[in-house]
Amino acid sequence: MKNDARNKKYTTVTDENNHRTEQQNHFSENRREKYDDVIAGRNCVREALKSGRTIDSVMVAKGSRNGSVGELISLARQRQIPVKEVDTRKLDFLCKGAVHQGIIATVACKEYVSIEDIFLTAQQRGENPFILILDEIEDPHNLGAVIRTAECTGVHGIIIPKRRSAGLSAVVGKSSAGAVEYVNVARVTNLAATIEELKKKGVWILGADMNGMPSEKFDLKGSIAVVIGNEGKGIGKLIKSKCDGIISLPMKGKINSLNASVAGGVIMYDVLRQRT
Repeated sequence: MKNDARNKKYTTVTDENNHRTEQQNHFSENRREKYDDVIAGRNCVREALKSGRTIDSVMVAKGSRNGSVGELISLARQRQIPVKEVDTRKLDFLCKGAVHQGIIATVACKEYVSIEDIFLTAQQRGENPFILILDEIEDPHNLGAVIRTAECTGVHGIIIPKRRSAGLSAVVGKSSAGAVEYVNVARVTNLAATIEELKKKGVWILGADMNGMPSEKFDLKGSIAVVIGNEGKGIGKLIKSKCDGIISLPMKGKINSLNASVAGGVIMYDVLRQRT
C-alpha cells in the first residue's frame, strides 16, 4: 500500500512537471511568434532602415520625436514607410519585455512587388489580368484569408494601400497557410491614382458593395480588378466613385453583410467559374 501511494504521488508530480513544461513551451512559441515581425531598439531599427529591408511601418512612443528617434522618423519617411505614434504600452506588448527605446519596426514576411509584376504574371500565364484591390483591410487574419483564397482562384496580384491597412506580417503569413509565398502583393501610396493607372491599361474596375448588380450580370473573363472594402466601412467614397461597376451578393438572411474575406472569396470564385 505504501509503495502504491508513493508511486501515485510520484506520478502526480511528474504529470504536473510535464504540464508545466508544456505550458512553458507553449509560452515560448507564442513569444517567438510575437518577435517574428518586430525589430526593437534604435540601433536595430536604424540598420534595418539603412539596409533597404522591407518594412511595413515604424512605431514610436508618443512624445519621442527628438534626437535619434527624430532622425529615424525622417529616414523612414524618406523611404515612404508609414510612421505611427502609439502608447508606450503597445510597444511593451509587441516586444514582450525586449528593450525598445521608444521605437520599433514591423517587417514584412515577404517582399512586395510592383504593379508591373502583377501584369507580367498574367502575361506569363497567358491570361487576362485578375487583380484584387483591398481598400483598408485592417485585420491581418482577414488579409491572410483573402490571400489564401486568391491563390486558389488564380488571382494574379493583390494591391493594398500603405496606410490604414494590414501589411504582410507574420500573422498574415500564418493566416494565409503559406499562400503568401505564391501571391503577388503590391503596396501603393495612393489607391485612387493606382486605379487610374489600371484603367489606362484596359482594366475594368468592379467594387463589391450591397447596392449593385449580381456577378452574373458582368463579364468577368476580361481584364478586371475587384475592390473589397474595409471590414466596417466598406469601400471609401472616392474609390467607389472610380469603379466602373458594383457587384452585389444575394442575401436572404437578416444580416445584410458578410465578412470582407468571405465576400471576397465568393466573388473570386464567381470570377473563376466564368473563366473555366
